Amino acid sequence: MEPAVPERARIPIMPAMVSSRPSVPEPRRGLRLDPLSGRLAGARQVDSPNQDDRPPGCEPELVVLHGISLPPGEFGGDGIEALFTNRLDPAAHPYYRRIAQLRVSSHFLIRRDGELVQFVPVHRRAWHAGESSYRGRRRCNDFSVGIELEGTDELPYTDPQYEVLDALLAALFAACPRLGPEHVTGHEHVSPGRKTDPGPAFDWARLRRGLAMGTASAETRGHVIPGSPRS
Repeated sequence: MEPAVPERARIPIMPAMVSSRPSVPEPRRGLRLDPLSGRLAGARQVDSPNQDDRPPGCEPELVVLHGISLPPGEFGGDGIEALFTNRLDPAAHPYYRRIAQLRVSSHFLIRRDGELVQFVPVHRRAWHAGESSYRGRRRCNDFSVGIELEGTDELPYTDPQYEVLDALLAALFAACPRLGPEHVTGHEHVSPGRKTDPGPAFDWARLRRGLAMGTASAETRGHVIPGSPRS
């Protein structure tokens, strides 16, 4: 997570050159994204003030996966939602004094038990990636969807989290023409040396298998996501 930083000088955004859209998994578990509101049916809605318009001509083309726990290493509390809604009490935990002033958010949060929370409509820009670059393109917040997984770099993520993540990605791919399995990455990959999440505990091979369910595998389609031997 990063504090909000004004971005007045923007690089030109070139439209994606796509000859044909690859097949993607069908949405599961009743998750459907409303293309007008940018909100996901099936997710609990908690509005974050930490959002703004995407730059003209920008739409979601990348998914960035994150890991977060507040306080660090603890799960199930209200710290994450409090941070994303600017309600974090700096007196509630010593660590909070360091981050309470941050103005950050993500589009989605997947709790350890699989609960899905949405903070920002998909067509709006969430403040999740900070200083970042994807394949030479800077300012990933402009063109990405941020998904937080409640966890740490070291502790394995849970089965319900992977199941909900698969379903959420399928819903996003179905609703957003420029999103697909070939453009799913981690915060550690767009901000190398600065960020480490979702960390070595995240099972990229399992994610590839989940994305491949019901379709040809990512490998046979030539798509690569982090963790693949060809990435």
